[in-house]
Amino acid sequence: MDRFNGKVAVVTGATSGIGAATALLLASQGADIAVVGRSETRGREIVKKIEDMGRKALFVNCDVSNLEEVAHMAGEIKSFFGRVDILFNNAGVMLQSMEIERMPVEDWKKTFGINIDGMFYVSRALKPMLVETKGCIINAGSIAGMQHYAAGRSYAYSASKAAVIQFSHQMAKNYGEEGVRVNCICPGIIDTPILGDRDRKIYAQRIPLGYVGQPEDVAKVVSFLASDEASYLTGVVLPIDGGASL
Repeated sequence: MDRFNGKVAVVTGATSGIGAATALLLASQGADIAVVGRSETRGREIVKKIEDMGRKALFVNCDVSNLEEVAHMAGEIKSFFGRVDILFNNAGVMLQSMEIERMPVEDWKKTFGINIDGMFYVSRALKPMLVETKGCIINAGSIAGMQHYAAGRSYAYSASKAAVIQFSHQMAKNYGEEGVRVNCICPGIIDTPILGDRDRKIYAQRIPLGYVGQPEDVAKVVSFLASDEASYLTGVVLPIDGGASL
């Protein structure tokens, strides 16, 4: 499928889980990919797979919570590709949940630094290229950040993802006049490294569809939102959770 032939996609947090699955899917559909992440070994592996599909790919080692590194990343992408059509702000972290009186301040700051500051930095740095191409942004929220859903004691993670949702609304409202669509996905329980060694069967019991989702389930939705088939969608907040947030 050549759904994205001639287009360039930037995927942050692209070296594992949802980010890696999305980078590979978009490449299989014709996109050239900027693979942004912090694991050089895994990043190079993803690049090799994309190049084997006949697409161009670039790995950029970048901590999205570091403004200087993000500026360098944007420069590398502009120099290598010359354009950006799709931005998937996927980089995120979920640290150990605990009561607020026990939570290290550093954990709170790190969570917000990556999950929302990083999204702001990357969007800010790449927006000029996205305006030029009338491109689109997909931000990774979570059902944990949705107003009607409260997840355990994940105070920092849930609050940061709620911020992602509202940040997405604001961008969609204001970037529409510049031709840039902005949507937000809210994955539920997905089988990624974030789950660690937790028992997937226990999580599956909480999901109406009866199973834990795979990264590819999310990647397919990102692909749709980035495509021309979704050309009249902006400001959407879409749970991808098998019904877990019901």
